[in-house]
Amino acid sequence: MQPRNSRLNSAALRGAVDLAAVKAAGEAAQKAEQARAERARQAASGEAAGSAPAGSALRLVVDVTEDTFETEVVQRSTEVPVVVDFWAEWCGPCKQLSPILERLAEEYAGRIVLAKIDVDANQLIAQQFGIQGIPAVMAVVAGQLVPLFQGAENEANVRKVLDQLILVAEQRFGVVGLGGGVPAEGAEAADGPGRPEDPALGAAHDALDQGDLAGAVQAYRNVLTEQPGNTEARVGLAQAQLLQRIEGLDLQAVRAAAAADPKDVAAQLEAADLDLVGGHVEDAFGRLVATVGRTFGEDRDTARLRLLELFEVIGPEDPRVTAARQALARVLF
Repeated sequence: MQPRNSRLNSAALRGAVDLAAVKAAGEAAQKAEQARAERARQAASGEAAGSAPAGSALRLVVDVTEDTFETEVVQRSTEVPVVVDFWAEWCGPCKQLSPILERLAEEYAGRIVLAKIDVDANQLIAQQFGIQGIPAVMAVVAGQLVPLFQGAENEANVRKVLDQLILVAEQRFGVVGLGGGVPAEGAEAADGPGRPEDPALGAAHDALDQGDLAGAVQAYRNVLTEQPGNTEARVGLAQAQLLQRIEGLDLQAVRAAAAADPKDVAAQLEAADLDLVGGHVEDAFGRLVATVGRTFGEDRDTARLRLLELFEVIGPEDPRVTAARQALARVLF
């Protein structure tokens, strides 16, 4: 299996976005574990694993409303990664992106499900997800929110995002989908050999998944003390520290403070953290690049280091990180 240092490692940001209004995340994760155990039982007994239960044929593309959200998204996410496409009829870029998502959902043959949500008709859901612009694409896996991207993307980039989502869903949550189709390009076959996980690193991941943020931070630091070059531990530490920083923050108050005083570095840092967790990656990066550009000395270095930490969370191969690095270089030099 590939390490967790992928662009979708924000999957580890468990509980960072409040889905309690629609489903308790812990309950969803428990259902995912039960589904994984059932798949193992089916495989051992020779039954057709990966197929949908009788009477519940899998629909690969589904229009979701506030009434069907829990069933079609939250509950379904215990069995298969659910990609959520926020769109509206008046949105031109949505009309470019949605057909790509629909075509790939069919191609992936049950490795993902696409849930389409009209933001005009379902404003409450859009508010709960913190949608500020469309098209916006997120995913829900085992009841946990995974921010993907905002804005139109070409098919090649969307495919890369979905491939990473599938890997994260399987490795971290044990959710492998229902289609039984050919794995997406870049995804390892489910029965392929996996590399053994370092027990110390596994303990750190477990602490993060269980919401023990202080324990996760310390555990990742312990790994890095022994293995300074461990990329997975470095990414995990960045994620755990991000979650620690946003605990107890009031989204509206933070945004108001940041808007009121662009030179308030602490407010900009908090707003950037919340931007990232909410899936607004470009906004988070742009905010910090601008902060670096307008500050000097210790304040500038503080903003720069925070930006580098957020790069770790998203992953160096992400094109948004590449673009932000170039923007940072321009304001620094």
